[in-house]
Amino acid sequence: MTNTYDDNAPIALVTGANRGLGLAVARQLAEAGATVLVGGRDSARAADAATALREAGLAARPVTLDVTDHAQVAVAAAHIEREHGRLDILVNNAGILPEATTPDLERPLDLAAFRSTFETNLFGVAAVTQAMLPLLRRSPAGRIVNVSTAMGSLAEQLDPESPYFGLVLPAYQGSKAALNALTVALSKSLADTPILVNSVCPGWVQTDLGGPDNRAAAPTSPEEAAPVVARMALLGPDGPSGTFVDRAGPLPW
Repeated sequence: MTNTYDDNAPIALVTGANRGLGLAVARQLAEAGATVLVGGRDSARAADAATALREAGLAARPVTLDVTDHAQVAVAAAHIEREHGRLDILVNNAGILPEATTPDLERPLDLAAFRSTFETNLFGVAAVTQAMLPLLRRSPAGRIVNVSTAMGSLAEQLDPESPYFGLVLPAYQGSKAALNALTVALSKSLADTPILVNSVCPGWVQTDLGGPDNRAAAPTSPEEAAPVVARMALLGPDGPSGTFVDRAGPLPW
C-alpha cells in the first residue's frame, strides 16, 4: 500500500463517490493515475471509501460535500484550492430519484419531489461547477463530466419504440434534460478554453438510486458502467465537448 501523491497527477473530484457508480468511477480514475477526491455528504462514509482506495494502493482523499449545501460547496472548493491549487477533472455524479423510492408521492406532479430532485440533480451540479470552475481554469486540460441518463432524452421519451417511452418520472427526467441543457451551455461558454464538458449516460446501473428492487433488476454493475464516465473524464485535447453519449456512442438530446 502507498499513500504518496504525485503533484503532477491529475486532480479529480467525483461527487457522490462514497458508493455505487461514483466509487467505481473514482477507483477507475485513480487506477488511471489521478489523485481522486472522494466527495460525499456523509464525511465518515467518504473517509471510509477513500481509505479503501488507499489500501488498494491508489491516491484518494475524502472531501465532505453535500451538493445541496452551498456553504459546504464553497468550503470544499477552498479546501481543494489550498491543498492542490487546481482541479483537472470534475465528475458531477451525485443524484437522487425520489419518484422511484417514495411510494406516497402525488403523481405525476408532486411538487416536493420536483424541488428536491432539481435541488440535487441540477442546482447542485450548477453550484459545484460554479465553485470549481476557477480551479478548472487553472488546469491545462480541464474536464467536466455530467452523469445523465437516456431517460432524460426528450427524443427517447417521445419515441414509442424506445425502451424509455413507458417511463413517467417527470421530476427525474426533467432534471436530467435540464442537466443536458446545462452541459450544452457550459460547452459553448467554455469553447475558448481547454475545458471540455460532456453528458454521459452510464446505463441502468445496480445502485441504490432506484430503490431496493433496482439492484436485482438493473443489468449493469457499477464497475461495468464506470468506464464510459472515466473515458470522458480522461479525454485528450482533441476530444469532443457538448456531447451526450453512452457506451455505444452519441445519444439524442
